[in-house]
Amino acid sequence: MSDITAADVEHLAGLARINLTDEEVARMTEQLVDLQHIIEKVQEVATPEVPPASHPLVEYNVTRTDEVGQVLDRDAALAGAPDHDETRFRVTAILGEEQ
Repeated sequence: MSDITAADVEHLAGLARINLTDEEVARMTEQLVDLQHIIEKVQEVATPEVPPASHPLVEYNVTRTDEVGQVLDRDAALAGAPDHDETRFRVTAILGEEQ
């Protein structure tokens, strides 16, 4: 990798619409070059046997399996509805127009 220059930082700042002073550009350039060297060091020791990870501990989402349970039939569901048309719930229009 080539080192990051102040011109690169100014270009990226312009793309991000961030106004940086000359001191900020110099400090950011130095920090990004340091970060680039750290990344190069990590790439030297990274091996194909070790998969990339975003977290040091492997985590799994624990979920239960889906099981068919007792279901409510249409008549029972509509029995408690204040208004229905024998097949579905009837509600007032929320957009101010009846359809």
